Amino acid sequence: MSSSIEPFVGFGLGMRPQHYPSFIAGEAPVDFVEIIAENFMVKGGRPLTVIDQVRARYPVAMHGVSMSIGSADGLKPDYMRHLKTLADRIDPIWISDHLCWTGVDGFNAHDLLPLPYTEEVLDLVCANITQAQDILDRPILLENASTYLTFAEDCLKEWEFLTEMCRRTGCYLLLDINNIYVSGTNHGFDPLPYLAGIPANSVRQIHLAGHTTGRSGLLIDTHDQPVPDPVWTLYEAACALFGPAATMIERDDNIPPLDDLLAEMDQARRLATSLEQVAA
Repeated sequence: MSSSIEPFVGFGLGMRPQHYPSFIAGEAPVDFVEIIAENFMVKGGRPLTVIDQVRARYPVAMHGVSMSIGSADGLKPDYMRHLKTLADRIDPIWISDHLCWTGVDGFNAHDLLPLPYTEEVLDLVCANITQAQDILDRPILLENASTYLTFAEDCLKEWEFLTEMCRRTGCYLLLDINNIYVSGTNHGFDPLPYLAGIPANSVRQIHLAGHTTGRSGLLIDTHDQPVPDPVWTLYEAACALFGPAATMIERDDNIPPLDDLLAEMDQARRLATSLEQVAA
């Protein structure tokens, strides 16, 4: 297995069907695109035709939602085989998924379910990551999911869990800034110590997105709104701590015209570039 992932500094968008024509034609002024891996894990047909055309024009990051790295019954062999087949086809800049579990014993919840932050769960997650990296023959990135509850058994802070996970396995982080803000607001923790506790050399990608407020007052990471001001502020803090990293605007619902997303991407570029200039 390759032991490291070189930094890729650029600004991109998630590829959504409404905008396929612009990506296929190479007209979108982005440095990379991110795909939802499961949408292209097929044997043939239009999805593979689309991704082949897009890959000819842009670097592609593969982002999954079903690896279920925290499942107690281990990784799903069929899923991992299809994931590797897709990776071998398009040679992505990296493969990422979420620090969560999505099912057990054949049941798929189709949701990113939270994990207790305990030593036992850390051992389980690290074993699954090691297996995934061996199968894929490359390190992977894990994303911090937003959470709406905590566990009485928790003995590690989330950033401590992430740090030790990276140290033990050699995996990297996809840091979702919106999810940090959402979880911090929901659970009453300051997101700045969270960022400060993350090893800077482990961060390879950043997600920026929006959220909504539920009836109970909890923030929900719906990813159907523009990036709000508090998330932009937290992104600036992340750039100051971690330096340049691949940054992507993530919109999963209420998809606006491509130009609106490009404007948000350009705002991220301006913020990151201005901080680089100050640091220089």
